Amino acid sequence: MNSMTRRPPMLDGGTKPPPEEMLRSRNVKSGPFGVLDIGSTKIACLIGRGESDGRLRALGFGWQKSRGIKSGGIVDLDEAERAIRAAVGQAEDMADMRLKSVYVNLSCGQPESRLFNVQWPVDGRAVNTDDIRRVVREARMRAAMEGRVTIHALPLNFSADETPGVTDPRGLFCDTLTAQLHVVDASTTALRTLAACLSRCELDIAALVSAPYAAGLVSLVGDERELGATVIDMGGGTTTMAVFFEGQVVHTAQLPVGGNHVTTDIAMGLSTPIAHAERLKALYGNCHSSPDDARELLPVPSVGEAEHQIAQVPRSHLISCIKPRLEEIFEMTKDRLETAGLGRAGNGRVVLTGGASQLGGVRDLASQILERPVRLGRPGGMIGLPDSANAPNFATLMGLLAFASGDGQTMQDINFEAERHSGWFSRFVDFLKNRV
Repeated sequence: MNSMTRRPPMLDGGTKPPPEEMLRSRNVKSGPFGVLDIGSTKIACLIGRGESDGRLRALGFGWQKSRGIKSGGIVDLDEAERAIRAAVGQAEDMADMRLKSVYVNLSCGQPESRLFNVQWPVDGRAVNTDDIRRVVREARMRAAMEGRVTIHALPLNFSADETPGVTDPRGLFCDTLTAQLHVVDASTTALRTLAACLSRCELDIAALVSAPYAAGLVSLVGDERELGATVIDMGGGTTTMAVFFEGQVVHTAQLPVGGNHVTTDIAMGLSTPIAHAERLKALYGNCHSSPDDARELLPVPSVGEAEHQIAQVPRSHLISCIKPRLEEIFEMTKDRLETAGLGRAGNGRVVLTGGASQLGGVRDLASQILERPVRLGRPGGMIGLPDSANAPNFATLMGLLAFASGDGQTMQDINFEAERHSGWFSRFVDFLKNRV
């Protein structure tokens, strides 16, 4: 990016530097950054940095099969610690550096999403940075609920008196500043458990980022973010969604079902071990049947039987175990979107990411139930990442690095986290550092 900045002309023909509140930071944060995707199926760590041309470069990558995690939350500290340490260690060894803090996906604590409209008196002067901070603080105060913690308070748009659609109101004169903010919160106790686990791994939390929000940063193109699109991240233990509109994320939601539930349905329906059910799903799984499925026989070992006793099951039986659960997931997704009251923002196309989105026929089934265009999100373009990681199931991980480098962060030159660091978050992290 060109470091030269065009300055506004003075009346006498000279130049004058713009005031502090008029500066806008558009630079990519260089890093390096460490990001950690803690999921029910896998735990992955990525170390990378932002390049001057806006692209991302991976320096280190590691992943492990998830242990101690269920439905996005930590259920066994010891098992989760071992898996996190192993994934982070792989990435650190590849990058030849040690991490002190990581950006972490928010998938625990039943995250919820709400919109708030906040009015702030300006009394005829120019809006400045402190006014923006006060608006965000007011939204956090209104959103505060016992047992819940605000993770994101994202300014979506502003109105300066009767002038709507203002992206950044600093420098505008008005009597009243009105802001619409998107607030995401989660359970305090779940976040404390997460912080305790990472503290045992000798890691601090640089920031928590909503998982579908992160996935959308690398799965959507610019026009989709602007015109409206819904990202559905189909993970192992949960299915999460984020609605983008006019360049911002305006809604997020989480469902307690995912790809692991499909595997369990197969294991129960075919009376086969879970490991083999997962293999059947990956190799032969589909949402739609064909005339040949009844004739194609699949080898299926039975639970508790000797290894050599293999049953022959029609592929149509496998599909009958898979389809109802996926129909349930998309019906629940449709219901969430309809009850969110998003209006035009919630009617855009759908982009699927996550491991479960790679099942055959998922795109067509989603389009049929959601009644809108659907495509598969294939994040890519990251330099230095293994080909195996350039897949939909690593979208959240890559999106976390994009977020760390500045993508999706509203008004990057304002530190909205400063007030939080004097609150509960830093206090309980410091407590954990001293006690755990």
